Amino acid sequence: MGKRYLLAPGPTPVPSEVLLAMAAPIIHHRSPDFLPVLDSAKKGLQWLYQTKNDVLILCSTGTGGMVGSVNNFFNKGDKVLVINGGKFGERWTKICQAYGLDVEEIVVEWGYSVKPEEVENKLKKNRNIKGVFVQASETSTGVYHDIQALGSIVKKYDDTLFIVDAISALVAHDLRTDEWGIDIMVGGSQKGVMLPPGIAFVSVSDKAWAKAETSKLPKFYFNFKKERENLAKNQTNFTSPVTLIIGLNESLRMLQAEGLENVFKRHAKLADATRQAVKALGLELYPRESPSNAVTAIVAPQGIDGQAIYKNLREKYGITAAGGQDKAKGKVFRIAHLGYSDRFDIITAIAGIEMVLKGMGYPVKLGTGVAVAEELLMVSEEAK
Repeated sequence: MGKRYLLAPGPTPVPSEVLLAMAAPIIHHRSPDFLPVLDSAKKGLQWLYQTKNDVLILCSTGTGGMVGSVNNFFNKGDKVLVINGGKFGERWTKICQAYGLDVEEIVVEWGYSVKPEEVENKLKKNRNIKGVFVQASETSTGVYHDIQALGSIVKKYDDTLFIVDAISALVAHDLRTDEWGIDIMVGGSQKGVMLPPGIAFVSVSDKAWAKAETSKLPKFYFNFKKERENLAKNQTNFTSPVTLIIGLNESLRMLQAEGLENVFKRHAKLADATRQAVKALGLELYPRESPSNAVTAIVAPQGIDGQAIYKNLREKYGITAAGGQDKAKGKVFRIAHLGYSDRFDIITAIAGIEMVLKGMGYPVKLGTGVAVAEELLMVSEEAK
């Protein structure tokens, strides 16, 4: 029997404190006992999102939050702009098209981030664009898009909403919802929030709620107006994921104890150590610019299948990472440093990569990347 290590970009590890909180006896979602539970969760999410607006809690995966971000605020035939720089940018396009929206894409080469001026030029040329959709962290490529710069552009257009998929970026990156003009931002429980899969979070601005009044697209389960009405009463529209929301409160308590600034610094430090260790091994990073602090995508060495690296990490050393997706399948493998992660998760990941590559015939000196990671992750005397 070997110990298992979960270093994938979702689901991510769940702290024992959260698991223990979720082990408490179940309570009824319409009982008075549940009201303070949801009240605490909604206030904690506002803190995490850095917003004064409502953050809806949906019993779904993050993709459910993405669907609701389309069918609650737009109408069939509305012109929208999607930044498609990976598998999940492509998902925005497919969801918008499924509801009859007129989609124009900015197709970004995988491994690159969108140029804000491209978005600005599109909006200047077409004042009928009703929404701009983007990933903060494109999980398939390990690229972070400049949400602050994009928000400063879109907020100039009163009739255009700025919609951000922050499912893998939330917690890993400083995303200032209100300050940056993010109208709708989607998160998911199984990433940086350190929970099992099953909840989506969606923040909605006043500007977006005004659009909801004129949206005629079909909606039943993902009906955000009804969710908002129930949230005001510390309820959800349908059956609440009670156990997950109890766990959410414990997760938020842990993040608050660490402090937002420290949370962001931790993710940045873990990501940097991973990238520098990988480069010390002679490996190439898949992102050509603006790497995400949530996950590092690594190019497989010439002649070695990235999926085989991912498989060997899991089967030989108990490390579950992630392979490449779509056009990157076989070309890359990915290591997450997201949520409940610390320095020894990174050291474990780099050691596993070294051993797998050496076993596959790649000329690596064991300990090379680990030494770099250790140097970068040591606690200084001043920090003790």
